[in-house]
Amino acid sequence: MRKHVVIVGGGFGGLKAAKALADLPVTITVVDRENHHLFQPLLYQVATAGLAPGSIAVPIRGALARQENVRVILGEATEVDRESRTLHLKDGGELAYDYLIVACGAKTNYFGNATWGDHAFGLKDIRDAIAVREKILLAFEAAEREEDAERRRRLLTFVVIGGGPTGVEMAGAISELGRQVLARDYRQITPDDIRVLLVERGPRVLSAFDEDLRLSAARQLDELGVELHLRTQVVDVDAQGVTLRPVEGEPTDEAIAASVVVWAAGVQPVSFAARLGVTLDSSGRIVVDESCATLADPNIFAIGDVAAFTPEGEGAALPGLAPVAIQQGSHVARVIQSDLRRRARPAFRYVDKGIMATIGRSRAVVQGSFKLDGFFAWIAWGLIHVLYLIGYRNRFIVMFNWFWSYVTFKRGARLITARSRRR
Repeated sequence: MRKHVVIVGGGFGGLKAAKALADLPVTITVVDRENHHLFQPLLYQVATAGLAPGSIAVPIRGALARQENVRVILGEATEVDRESRTLHLKDGGELAYDYLIVACGAKTNYFGNATWGDHAFGLKDIRDAIAVREKILLAFEAAEREEDAERRRRLLTFVVIGGGPTGVEMAGAISELGRQVLARDYRQITPDDIRVLLVERGPRVLSAFDEDLRLSAARQLDELGVELHLRTQVVDVDAQGVTLRPVEGEPTDEAIAASVVVWAAGVQPVSFAARLGVTLDSSGRIVVDESCATLADPNIFAIGDVAAFTPEGEGAALPGLAPVAIQQGSHVARVIQSDLRRRARPAFRYVDKGIMATIGRSRAVVQGSFKLDGFFAWIAWGLIHVLYLIGYRNRFIVMFNWFWSYVTFKRGARLITARSRRR
């Protein structure tokens, strides 16, 4: 009988694992609570009207349509019975498995301040991105008609929390959208009216990069008009904005009135990881061995953002990056192949291809076997991201949109669609 492999999650890791199992004598079931695979690195461009949602998302069924040994189920995994090797779904369904691959990703981490999520937008799925886009555009619509200077100032103030790649990209994109695109469309708004703040607890943005690239990123953000608030922590987020406090020195709180707050300060595994009954690290990620299998059950694997894989000789687990998830997805397929052939399981070896972040039009930083910043880094960033997109149609659409935006300073996805419909 063919072994049954169940994959929870249709992200980078889950999709790669399914495709890598195509030629093995197994049946595969992919379970995801969304019907689409999302290219999360470009989600911020949907949030800032640079791309339409369909440009960075493809149906999971469509991505796997030609693979005969796989089926896709729209559902949410809730718990696992390891003794009977059964996966339970939220709607009451059950799936028996021989191998289980957990690739369900992560969610926004508010670090114990769950109520902040009511006012600070995360950026993990299409709905988050559309909500941010709507909020930004509605703020400009309201500011165009606002006569009170203080309320107008609040409407045109935007705060991004977290100085990692997502925060840097988001802050730069909001500043460009406001100053170079929207300010031209509105008669009562000038570029100087717009204020974008990037808040980071540490001393530098992009802490994973080398010092020279961190300084370059800070300089490029300054050129875009983004205010950097370094060594600054958030002590409150409410409907009026944020309250900031310096990490060092006198604990003087500063209230910043803002219409939009975007939280890019961290992620945590989805709750399904904690319900597996396996070993977790301090951040809640599933601890895995050298083959990416959980310590409690060799037939359950964890890959991508939900997994804590620490390379031999290293003191920290691999970061939650798309290349990590993709390489782990391929590796788990090789492990299952070794099991079927009754051979020893190979150890996972991550090949670091570098890191990168874009800051805005013609602005980016790249660190790998070589370093780049500025225009050529931006070109490299764009080419690599297009290659990772699934489907020639999406690649063409994204490249065309980028070219059009570069030439015309226009963004075509400036639509407000999610408000309550009037009868």
